[in-house]
Amino acid sequence: MAKHYSASMDRTFWALADSTRRGVLQRLIDEPGLSVSALAESFSLKLPGMTKHLDVLSDAGLITRIKTGRTVAVTLSPAPMQEAMAWLNRYERFWSVSLDRLTALVEQDGEP
Repeated sequence: MAKHYSASMDRTFWALADSTRRGVLQRLIDEPGLSVSALAESFSLKLPGMTKHLDVLSDAGLITRIKTGRTVAVTLSPAPMQEAMAWLNRYERFWSVSLDRLTALVEQDGEP
C-alpha cells in the first residue's frame, strides 16, 4: 500500500512540476468543463501538445475528460491534490517553527 501511495504522489507532483499544467488546472478552476481546443488556444499550443499535458494530468488523476460528440470537455478532479496537501501539511510545523525562529532573530537583531 505504501508503494501505491508513493507512486500516486509521484504522479501528482510530477504533473504539478510543469507551469503549463499548473496553468491548465487554474484555468479549470476558473472555467470548469473547457474543451481541449479552448485550453490549447489559451496556452498557444497545438492540440497534440495540449493533449500530452492533459495525458500527464489525467494519469495523475487531476483531471477527467468527457467526450460529447466531437468535443472533449476537461474538468478538475481534486482528490489527488487533497492527498498532496495532506502530505505537505504534515511538514508545515517544521516550516512554521523555522519561520518563527527567523522572525525572532530578525526582531532581536533590530533592537538597540
